[in-house]
Amino acid sequence: MKKTPIIVAAVAAFTLLLAGCSPAADADDAAAQTGPNVPTADEVSTTADPALTELLPAAIAEKGKLSIAVDIPFPPMAMYDDKNREVGFDPELGRLLGQKLGVDVVINKQAFDSVIPALQAGKSDMIMSGMNDTEERQQTLSFVDYSHGGFAIAVKAGNEAGIAEQQDLCGKTVSVQKATIQGDLLRAMNCDVSVMELPSDLDAQTALRAGKSQAYVADAVVAEYVVATTDDGNAFEIVRDPNNPAGFNPVYSGIGILKDNTELVAAIQAALQALIDEGTYEQVLERNHIGAYAVDAADVNQGKDA
Repeated sequence: MKKTPIIVAAVAAFTLLLAGCSPAADADDAAAQTGPNVPTADEVSTTADPALTELLPAAIAEKGKLSIAVDIPFPPMAMYDDKNREVGFDPELGRLLGQKLGVDVVINKQAFDSVIPALQAGKSDMIMSGMNDTEERQQTLSFVDYSHGGFAIAVKAGNEAGIAEQQDLCGKTVSVQKATIQGDLLRAMNCDVSVMELPSDLDAQTALRAGKSQAYVADAVVAEYVVATTDDGNAFEIVRDPNNPAGFNPVYSGIGILKDNTELVAAIQAALQALIDEGTYEQVLERNHIGAYAVDAADVNQGKDA
């Protein structure tokens, strides 16, 4: 699917719009799901499908809960609202998947560079954290892919560094979040790029703002959101490379599940496909301003290393 840059609207106005057009769950189904992480009235909702519930591993079906590791904050993929509730694409899609599968959802806040070890230790059932699907990660995980897009370069407003394309990063210091694919891509460039890896995406943004780096690189959807919302859009700007209007090095991102947990992979794939078919997946994307990065089908392990 061709991707285009996102124009970020005011969250409050968009939330009011979605509240009026989101499908509501049946009363009986809503009553059956009383946990703290089912969709609320202002989120997109769906109804449970008993046939999909039967696909779940017995251990998850018996406890009636699906535990999801999410790196928070990482807007618009994940953040907190004014009531300290986890919102954004990953928590909201996670709750929607749980509702479709007929189980509650527990969101586990987890630093991005530790989500895979935590999954292996049994602290969560799956990862939803804007994680890129790569062949290296496929050695450990299976990915149910839910988005496709590239990464974007942000610079300080005014672009004093004179960065107009990816090659202009040569000789510059570029800040990124630790353990993300952007660091690997930058190090693979055929020139000297000083990659500054920091614990969180916010740290990488702050480095640019403080002048410790000349550019900040992140998934395009994240970078667009950051540029549009920081200081009312006056702090940073996106580098618009006409040769890469959809971002650089487009990749798939998705839901990470231990590759040996084939039953859960099948259940999540079927549930996501159901959400795609009924249109609620697209509504969650649009609610979080990332509709341009949709996938057409819930396919598994489409990521390929460059």
